Amino acid sequence: MIHELKMLGCLIASALLLPAQSGSIESLAPYTPTPEAIVDRLLQLGELRPGERVFDLGSGDGRIVILAAKKYKADATGVEFEAALVKQSMKRIANLGLTSMARIIYGDLMKQDYSSADLLTVYLLPLASKKLTPILEKQLKAGTRVVSHNAEFPNWTPIKIDEIPDDGQGHRHRLYLYKR
Repeated sequence: MIHELKMLGCLIASALLLPAQSGSIESLAPYTPTPEAIVDRLLQLGELRPGERVFDLGSGDGRIVILAAKKYKADATGVEFEAALVKQSMKRIANLGLTSMARIIYGDLMKQDYSSADLLTVYLLPLASKKLTPILEKQLKAGTRVVSHNAEFPNWTPIKIDEIPDDGQGHRHRLYLYKR
C-alpha cells in the first residue's frame, strides 16, 4: 500500500509539471526500445555529468532516464504520452529508489519547457525532429547538448556522429551529437 501511494504521488507530481492538455497528442515515433548498450553510448556521447539535467523526449519505458539517474547521477526527466509506459517507468523508478533523481512527465513533448536542460536525448522520426527544431532553438541555452538516435536535426550540424554497425542484435545505429 505504501509503495502504491508513493507511485501515485510520483504520477501526480509528474502531472503537475505539465500544463493541461487540449486535444490529442500526435505520435512522433513508434515505441521502439533503445537497446541497453546504445542507451549507455547515447549518454556517453552526450558527456552527461553528475548533477546535470537531462531530458529524454519520448522516454518509452524509461530506460534512458533510469540509467542517467542511476549510473551518471543526473537529474533525469522523461516525457512520454503513452499512459501505460509512464506507469511502467514510474514503477521501475520507484522500485530502484530513484524518485529523487528521476521522473516521467505524462504529456506532449512539443509542449514542455527544456530551458533548464544540459542534455537532451531524442529517438524520434525525422519529421518529428523537424517539428521540434524551432521549439528547441527558442528554448535551449547556450552549451546544451542534444543527442539524436538515428535521425538528424535539419539545419543543424552535428559536432560528432557515432556509428554503431551492430548492436549485438544485428541492427545498425547512428547517434548525432549537437551543441547549441
